[in-house]
Amino acid sequence: MGFRGLLNLGIVVLFGLAVWAQSPSRPSTTRSSSGHSSSAPGQRPAADSGIEAGSVLNGIYRNKSLGLTYKIPAGWVLRTEEMNARDDANSAPARNSESSPQRAQRGTGDTRVLLAAFSRPAEARGEDVNASVVIAAESVEAYPGLKEAAQYFGPLTEVATAQGFTVDEEPYEAEVGGKKLVRGDFHKDVGTRVMRQSTLAWLARGYAVSITVIGGTEDEVEGLIDGVTFTK
Repeated sequence: MGFRGLLNLGIVVLFGLAVWAQSPSRPSTTRSSSGHSSSAPGQRPAADSGIEAGSVLNGIYRNKSLGLTYKIPAGWVLRTEEMNARDDANSAPARNSESSPQRAQRGTGDTRVLLAAFSRPAEARGEDVNASVVIAAESVEAYPGLKEAAQYFGPLTEVATAQGFTVDEEPYEAEVGGKKLVRGDFHKDVGTRVMRQSTLAWLARGYAVSITVIGGTEDEVEGLIDGVTFTK
């Protein structure tokens, strides 16, 4: 079976958490404001990859190993630690239930959320979409045959459509913050609202790295993507 047919656990967990975080009925345990200094406690770097966890200082997320910075909108809430904790909790039962051949086929790599930031806490109700940005690193070992970032959108699109999202167009190359990435755009009707999502992806140090932003309008999504900068 090729990588396109594998609904990888990491993508399922990350995508599900991004949608889960839109719910106003679940309390948030992470209260850090993007305006405060934070080293993202509890956040671990991707194992054996040379990709560091990164840190947040004065509303800027920096990851030197990826040459990446992200300007977090003022007043946003950091939930990186919480999402990693849920990732670990949700992943363990499924991984333990797999047979040895299944584990071998899926790979031994891990998935880490490097940054998760939201426009408001989960318990704060609002009429608009809870805008968010999630930066993650997932081992390419989970996708046999994965050689370029565009291929990552095969399983990602499968998960997105399973979550009720519609693909706006096929993945395409886009220059963002001074770096060429692959981008995919999706949308989903949620009652009277439209949830728009864009994912940017590239391969680095044996990992598929993704930046996923969610907003209520195309302008909001583009504004969130504008916060991405790469240094040479």
